[in-house]
Amino acid sequence: MANSRKTVKTALKLGILGLLSIAFVLPFVWMLSTSFKHESRIFPPPGQPPQWIPTTDVRDDQGRTLVKFDGKSAVDLGAEETGRHHLLLDGKQVEAWDHEIEPLQQVGLHWENYSKAFEMMDFWQNLRNTLFICFCTVLGTLVSSSVVAYSFARIPWRGRDAVFVLVLATMMLPYQVTLIPLFALYSKLGWVGSFKPLIVPYWLGVPFYIFLLRQFFKTVPEDLSAAARIDGCSEFGIYARIILPLAKPALATTALFMFLFQWGDFLNPLIYLQDDRQYTLAIALQQFQSQHVSAWGPLMAMSTVITLPIIVLFFFTQRTFIQGITMSGLKG
Repeated sequence: MANSRKTVKTALKLGILGLLSIAFVLPFVWMLSTSFKHESRIFPPPGQPPQWIPTTDVRDDQGRTLVKFDGKSAVDLGAEETGRHHLLLDGKQVEAWDHEIEPLQQVGLHWENYSKAFEMMDFWQNLRNTLFICFCTVLGTLVSSSVVAYSFARIPWRGRDAVFVLVLATMMLPYQVTLIPLFALYSKLGWVGSFKPLIVPYWLGVPFYIFLLRQFFKTVPEDLSAAARIDGCSEFGIYARIILPLAKPALATTALFMFLFQWGDFLNPLIYLQDDRQYTLAIALQQFQSQHVSAWGPLMAMSTVITLPIIVLFFFTQRTFIQGITMSGLKG
């Protein structure tokens, strides 16, 4: 009886998790499906269900689009500026309005959305800007936050705990509270319009990552540091040769967190960047949407291209990510 109840509870939990997983995955599946659809198939006609499987136009031997008109198949010879189509039906030319015809479709992928998306957006320039900011901020966060965290975790000094509490207290301040003072400061320094406001602050320590790394450093046995001091190793040598190699999971988690944040950050680049050539992928995608309002196929294609690297990165690093979280005292 106990085993059967346990089995039912396990099945119930798995069922709930499965339903929640489907709910989270559906938007991405819809985006991916839409990126391969023809524009005429993205939004279904009234009374018809959404189309999940992408389709493409059916064409004849000459590459002309086949449509259905008055219950028969016809060849679309093109449309006038008024929107009236010229059709070849049973060897005769007829005219029809756009709402009177329906393009014949077959299961297939409409790859043209991706080529159009790359033509409409300077993807490679935006990608270089994003990767440059991600690399600099990740490196700066790892260097600065790990040094400060080591000081809080391993070096006894007067007022250490009080300063650590003060550092944590800064996490309670909403970003919007400091937004205007920071902008005024960076404007006085002449940094607005450059990458400096997006990079330099992360070389001065980030409270959340200081806390995460400090919690991990405190799990390293003190005996290792004591033995190194007896052998004549300096404090910096202990930090670089003993603590950091043992803290790879926490450092990898910090790098992953920061990379994900910077990859999708929209607000900071929007505020501090002024030149189109400096735009990151997040800003460029928003500009793409505002300039090409009706180009839903290319928009979904570019959104898929920007989203896929993050998904692939997480799948390849999820074991290290989970290990770093659980060993840093952040598990639930």
